[in-house]
Amino acid sequence: MTTDAHFQCGIVLSEHEEGEFPCGSSYHWLQVAMLGAADPHTHLSAKPAMAVVQLETGDHQPENGFVSPETTSAGLLTRIDGAVLPFLGGFGKYQKQLIVLTWIPAIFIGFSQYSDNFLLAQPNNTCIQPLANVTNHSAGLSSLLDSPKNSSARPASIYANGSYSSHNDTTSMQCRCSEWTFELHTGLVQNVVTKWSLVCDSAWKVHIAKFSLLVGSIFGYLVFGILADWFGRHPVLIISVLFMLVFGLTVAFSVNVPMFSTLRFFEGFCLAGITLSLYVLRIELCLPGWRFSMTMVASFVVLGGQLLMPMVAYLCGDWQVLQAVIICPLLLMLSYIWIFPESLRWLLATQQYCRSKWIMGHIAKKNRVNMELDTDNILTELQKALQKKPKKTCIVKMVGTRNLWKNIVVLCVNSLTGYGIHHCFARSMMDQEAMETTMFHNFYADYYTMAGIAVASCIALCPAVGLMGRRGGLLMFMIITALASLLQLGLLNLLGKYSVHLNIDSSDTLNKNFSVAFSIIGMFSSHAVSNLSIFFCAEITPTVIRGGGLGLVLASAGFGMLTAPIMELHNQKGYFLHHIIFACCTLICIICILLLPETRYQPLPETLADGESYTRQPLLPPRKPGEQRLLLPQSESSRDYTRVAAPGGIHPHDNCRRGGGRARTVLLRLQAFNGDCSHLE
Repeated sequence: MTTDAHFQCGIVLSEHEEGEFPCGSSYHWLQVAMLGAADPHTHLSAKPAMAVVQLETGDHQPENGFVSPETTSAGLLTRIDGAVLPFLGGFGKYQKQLIVLTWIPAIFIGFSQYSDNFLLAQPNNTCIQPLANVTNHSAGLSSLLDSPKNSSARPASIYANGSYSSHNDTTSMQCRCSEWTFELHTGLVQNVVTKWSLVCDSAWKVHIAKFSLLVGSIFGYLVFGILADWFGRHPVLIISVLFMLVFGLTVAFSVNVPMFSTLRFFEGFCLAGITLSLYVLRIELCLPGWRFSMTMVASFVVLGGQLLMPMVAYLCGDWQVLQAVIICPLLLMLSYIWIFPESLRWLLATQQYCRSKWIMGHIAKKNRVNMELDTDNILTELQKALQKKPKKTCIVKMVGTRNLWKNIVVLCVNSLTGYGIHHCFARSMMDQEAMETTMFHNFYADYYTMAGIAVASCIALCPAVGLMGRRGGLLMFMIITALASLLQLGLLNLLGKYSVHLNIDSSDTLNKNFSVAFSIIGMFSSHAVSNLSIFFCAEITPTVIRGGGLGLVLASAGFGMLTAPIMELHNQKGYFLHHIIFACCTLICIICILLLPETRYQPLPETLADGESYTRQPLLPPRKPGEQRLLLPQSESSRDYTRVAAPGGIHPHDNCRRGGGRARTVLLRLQAFNGDCSHLE
């Protein structure tokens, strides 16, 4: 018998009497319809036959406790990158205009994110009115600080809580003061610290104020991420802008530190909503070839805000004016209510086809596309789907998936590690004794050094991802981070220990130089890891839960940044252990990155089923991409399995059937790719 090359015969087909099935089988019944054979007892016809197999498994518990995501039909409306957007003009003029509108607010986001460096910067403080009972110590109160410090390099003398045991008495005397004079080096004449004299016993309030913005951002990412998946990206953006204007401007009129900290919490909460919604809208507007470049431009705009912040602070002079200048430009974003549409990708993924039809017509009109030339019948399929009800998904359903939850958790850990260890490297650049930076003793030099490292990191990220992809680039920068951390922790200690044996005269200077070099390399690579982890998560997460998934990884980044004020609040106690923990996390992340799929030039997943289909590919391409390797060698795959029935025509499974009965078994041989079934004649 000869068959068509596309017909593969192969499976053991059994027909059993009602209520009987082979032992060990998980199926209730297996029904076979052989087209072309009139009698199931007769031999197979010499003509090509088609087998239709229907399996009914009944209600079974999910394997390994996982719930398979609901599958959807692979229609044109689900192929947004491959069919819908190209039909509407691809990455046309209108989409590019909307991308520019997502870049403009990024500079003000940068202002807000780095405003703590100016609003809460530690000044040089001098006591001008000591307490009456310590007049004999007035000579020691003339100057508490000799060099300018920024918010991360604060003087030890501002504490009177016994943090520095060797200076307890001196510090206690210095802090017994009723009136202070302050000198800021950040361009401001007055900030929050100088307004309410947050030094000595009140210095801990500065760190609480720093906590407020970060903790508010963490909660904002989580809450607004869920809301963006349920109500849409556009409503979340507008609501975040409205409340950002309210709370941000109210911060400038704070009357005490508790009010300032509380309002900063809500400011961070709303800032997270703006950041997340703009990020998601930008990703969902782009075709696969444009996603990374458009995102990196937005990152450079944020860094531009960081670089311009000292100039803005110098021009404002007062912290209240600076706060108002940062927030007021967001009033222009209220126009986005009319000029910025909802994400078409999210509307199609959630089956909101009525709104999708209007937005598709609007985009086509802006891009000057003739929608009558619908060769793929996209509009016809859209018209048929108008009666479907919207179907929205919550991020909680991610727990029931096999691959998706793993990918998101891995990227959350990468983001947390990247931002957490970044503070460790920044702390290593400081002189442990003088509490000063080892390279510069100037606020602006320190500030622009950090900003320059961030800019260099983003510049290096572009060619690295272009050459190696998302996973390869993330792996490379994580390896560099791990090496810098381990060398800083291990090599420097060995140099100090064996400096005598190695005839090293200035071991302290050598250690200091190596520490600075490893810190710069570590901050460079960890910044790249953090940015790429966030972008990677936005690509891997399906559209129906992209807001929640991106919110998780951004909240993890917030937890990493939160380690900096926590360490400062504890006066850097446990800093070495802190660094060791994150160094170990980098090693774990290197292994976990290998489990991630590659998303470069791939369409964005739209549903949970699409997200599950993103599986890990080999890190290196195969030698012959077109070659398909078989599980068995060719010599073994050609064996004849037609004579597997027991002697006398009794099937081996007959001995374990329930209640006896007779089975009719048709054994077909699996022949890979060629469909040769001639042995069955």
